[in-house]
Amino acid sequence: MSQATLRSEIEDLWQRYQDDEMDAESAGADAADTLEAFLDALEAGEVRAAEKSGSAERSSTGSRTTSENGEWEANEWVKEGILLNFGLRETEAREYGGVRYHDVVPLRDTADLGERGTRNTPDGTTIRRGAYLGEDCIVMSPSFVNVGASVGDGTLVDSADTVGSCAQVGENVKLGANTLIGGVLEPVEDAPVIVEDDVSLGAGCRVTSGFVVGEGSVVGENTLLTPRIPVYDLVEEEVIYGELPPKRRAFTRFVESSVGEHDLFDGGAYKPAVVATSIEQETLEAAAKEDTLRE
Repeated sequence: MSQATLRSEIEDLWQRYQDDEMDAESAGADAADTLEAFLDALEAGEVRAAEKSGSAERSSTGSRTTSENGEWEANEWVKEGILLNFGLRETEAREYGGVRYHDVVPLRDTADLGERGTRNTPDGTTIRRGAYLGEDCIVMSPSFVNVGASVGDGTLVDSADTVGSCAQVGENVKLGANTLIGGVLEPVEDAPVIVEDDVSLGAGCRVTSGFVVGEGSVVGENTLLTPRIPVYDLVEEEVIYGELPPKRRAFTRFVESSVGEHDLFDGGAYKPAVVATSIEQETLEAAAKEDTLRE
């Protein structure tokens, strides 16, 4: 099925679903075939929940959730297709690793991973149907990659990591242990979390609510990246929201809060912020040592 035909069928199903003309009981075989073809296309990397297009522009509030080379935009029809896989399927009893569970979407068949050089270690690498994994990836257990997520070539998903629904993780990315990459499935027009190529996220990082981590950045452990927390970019000397620009070294610091002096806060109130500086050569060399794990 061509992408144009698949998109047309998904959009038709979505409209009928929104108009209450169809539900899981009445969907029928044709709808089921379309949903299966859609999940196959996601797993093959033929369609993605978000793609880069256009040019980066600053909003009137100073927020920019774009990269220097273009803006990340949601493919609404792809997110609609993912939602349809929940709305037009019945919950079924399933089994994984000897454990019985109940879900509407099964886990992904991983038979194709070996031929593309991708490794997923046993006893806890859970990859849901509709997730894309590129070549030469490493997925360590226990970890979870959700439906609609895209993980690029050469990327490491370390132990206890979660890659949320629709999240887009680029090539040669290192997700440190116990890292959360949020999703953003709804609303369908909102772009999900983006981690661009060659990014290194330290252990315990959290990236949520459609935040964009720029290409080649190195983020210190336990850093929270979310549009609600300001990024103090010392390179351009500006405060931005929703994005870490490319080629930055980022870490958490605390700055004075607007609450200021208060009886409950001895010495004043502070709030978390992210400080971004240029990447020094030593930082790049330290991150490059991760290549040894992939050879």
